[in-house]
Amino acid sequence: MESAIDTHLQCPRTLTRRVPDDYQPPFPMWVARAGTGLQQVAMAYLGVQYGRDEQRPAALAALRHIVGTFEGANGPGHHDLTDHVDNSGHHNLMAVGYWSDPAAFCRWLRSDEVKGWWDSDERLSEGLGYFREVVTPRAEQFETLYAFQDDLPGVGSVMGEISGEISEHGYWGSMRDRIPRSQTDWLQAAGELTVVSGHPAEGGRVVVRGHDNIALIRSGQDWRDAGEEERSLYLDELLPALEEGMDFLRDNGETAGCYSNRFVHSIDLDGNELDESYNIGHWRSLEHLERWAESHPTHLRIFVTFFRVVTGLEKLRLYHEVSVSDGREQIFEYINCHPRTGMLRDARLPAGA
Repeated sequence: MESAIDTHLQCPRTLTRRVPDDYQPPFPMWVARAGTGLQQVAMAYLGVQYGRDEQRPAALAALRHIVGTFEGANGPGHHDLTDHVDNSGHHNLMAVGYWSDPAAFCRWLRSDEVKGWWDSDERLSEGLGYFREVVTPRAEQFETLYAFQDDLPGVGSVMGEISGEISEHGYWGSMRDRIPRSQTDWLQAAGELTVVSGHPAEGGRVVVRGHDNIALIRSGQDWRDAGEEERSLYLDELLPALEEGMDFLRDNGETAGCYSNRFVHSIDLDGNELDESYNIGHWRSLEHLERWAESHPTHLRIFVTFFRVVTGLEKLRLYHEVSVSDGREQIFEYINCHPRTGMLRDARLPAGA
């Protein structure tokens, strides 16, 4: 048994864990490892939004263009594609990229191919919406958790290694205990979401400034290789409670401190759905995420069901990753998106706007 926090990220605790030192988890789980070479990662959610079915071909073409910019030395080490219907009935296609080198991400972002396309006036007249939501947490600001040990999704795909069985899981508060920074920091929110240019209600280009310690969770389910029994377990038992909880956060998240919640399906480049889904949630703080997870009936049902079945899982792959980030390490930019998209809904306008 080993700590979820890698040895080079451990330090004397000034804040205690939620369980005693001799705690033994009820089943095995693992985390991704990367070693001392990984100092920071970039997680980029790059979206194309449309409101009418006849716009889907154009939206898919735009998604393919974004994926095309990933080619070359500065592209992400891993990416995946998703589709979801949001809180206003709009479809959103996303390319989600992970970089283990933030400098390479910056070179990609500033390249003529990427910057020229994003800045072009053509984006304003195509009838599509676009957004990019990016966080670049340092190694001490994120954690992972997997019920499997190979072919890691998400940020684990650019970390390269897997731990042995870890001790910090199976109890409320374990998510926080796996984040190295939590050894000495409460990770409290500081500041507010603020519109720094544009106006969400007017469309066009809008830039939102984030704040320290926004929490981002990606929580996934992959049943592509699952047999009939495990598929039934997910589709008939886990999914209904999951969808209920995700719909609540999508439509009423502001009441719980959730800025944005998207329950997405993985797709291929032609827009065909794969047997994989995940939730993407931006929260005001880790505390707000914890409070909802520990108290909302839908999440409690998911948690209890997972505990009941986890020891029998063979091909159903469940995982999550959670990060916090500094406000200066965040990008929230939108073009012609409806005003409830992402951070736009809760961002405050400047006085007099």
